[in-house]
Amino acid sequence: MPDPTVPPTPPVLLDALLARADLGLRRIGGPEDPGAVVHWVHTSEMADPYPYLLGGELLLSAGVHIPEGAGAGYFDAYVSRIVAAGGAALGFGVAPVHDTVPGALVEACEMHGLPLLEVPPRTTFSGVARAVWQLMAQARLAELRRVTEAQQSLATAAARPDPVRPVLHQLAQRIGGWAVLYAPDTTETTTAGTPPPEDAREALTNLSALVRPAGAAGSRAAGAARAGAGAPHNAKLRSTPRPAPTSASDTVNGTHLAAYALAPGNGFVLGVAARHREPGDHAIASLAAVLLSLLTGEQHSRTATARSSALVRLLLGADPEDVAPLLGGTRYRVVHAQPDTPTAPDALAASALGTALGSALVDLAHDRTVRVLVPADRPVDPAPGWTLGISTAAAPPDWPAADAQAARALARARATRTPLVRHHDRPALTDLVPPGDADAHARGLLAPIAATPALTDTLRTWLSLHGSWDRTAVALSVHRNTVRQRIARCAALLEADLDDPDVRMELWFALRRT
Repeated sequence: MPDPTVPPTPPVLLDALLARADLGLRRIGGPEDPGAVVHWVHTSEMADPYPYLLGGELLLSAGVHIPEGAGAGYFDAYVSRIVAAGGAALGFGVAPVHDTVPGALVEACEMHGLPLLEVPPRTTFSGVARAVWQLMAQARLAELRRVTEAQQSLATAAARPDPVRPVLHQLAQRIGGWAVLYAPDTTETTTAGTPPPEDAREALTNLSALVRPAGAAGSRAAGAARAGAGAPHNAKLRSTPRPAPTSASDTVNGTHLAAYALAPGNGFVLGVAARHREPGDHAIASLAAVLLSLLTGEQHSRTATARSSALVRLLLGADPEDVAPLLGGTRYRVVHAQPDTPTAPDALAASALGTALGSALVDLAHDRTVRVLVPADRPVDPAPGWTLGISTAAAPPDWPAADAQAARALARARATRTPLVRHHDRPALTDLVPPGDADAHARGLLAPIAATPALTDTLRTWLSLHGSWDRTAVALSVHRNTVRQRIARCAALLEADLDDPDVRMELWFALRRT
């Protein structure tokens, strides 16, 4: 886990601060370490600043705390306490208290290895602090720019054919190291960049076992057993405690290692190794891990590819029953859905509904209706915010009929203000009549109104709702007087008494065949 005492801002090189001509700082004691960094600035005139330091500070002092006649013992104790607290450097302001930096202070900093900077009279402590914040802002901007450029290059690589290798190549270039994709059995499937030393490479393989989900081939337990001697000795988990962390890091002989679990449960792991760790490397590697999760996930490699294949085959003239197995089954229910709000659903809302119903086969129609093909073995429950009509389970040749069933069920659900209505799948009287004879009878009976879809739709809805004018109006989104006019027109054209239950039954039988 990240150290809570380290700020989220990038550190500033001490040499970068010394290079600021406007500050005029000068190193007069302590080691000259080009890698020394400052995390923040703190001003204190306490004789013992230890309780007030978190570590990584450039501590600024004008020497007000130094008693008159202080000797080497005082400065030795003062500097040792700063070093014990993790201070990065000490800045001593010349004037108005002291004309020069005390020699004993210089000697104490040399002895304890604490960089000592002389702050000239013209430079204020707040000016030093402002310079540090400016350098931090510049470093953060550079880091964000680097991550953004890496994101663009990784996304471009992911769009190429056979994208895994280009993504790993871009990642290795961006971090200046090596990238590897481990299969669920811990074998290296694809690599890019300069391989690390053999001991680091073996340690990275062991590290990948720590983030591999339990149950995947080459499970975490097996990986731990393989690690044995030479297992990661100071691995730091970057995620909250869980059976298998999402990422882990280690350092072996100066080589920085990191492993990232890809799509949950698929067993693939991304490993990276680099001699130098730069700000933003973790963010760049995490971006690559997300892309590789999509590229290696079952949803992309199998389901989506199968759907695409099914569509191509249908467009090229294949029979639906030959294509259905590619979609994951042969029997489906058709679901028609409309939102409970007046706003027409968009593609995002339709996709979310499909996800809730457990299917990616979604069609957003032009009349505010969303159609979803749901495998027959998946239960369909009410969806908050939607009104649903559901067909019976049907094989591919019967899908058009199931589509009509779902439409009628949705109309009934809207009319009765019911969240979900299912089409009944029990045997009907129509099953006793030969289909050819039934179809011929239906065509002849309904011929007078067949050329006017508004009349047939209104009659069908009105009959399904037991002659209710108000419910039919709601289901068709028209005025109740329009329903009355259409039903009267149907009665006239059909020359039938629509109040007669036998006539209604015969018409309903015919409408079910169209």
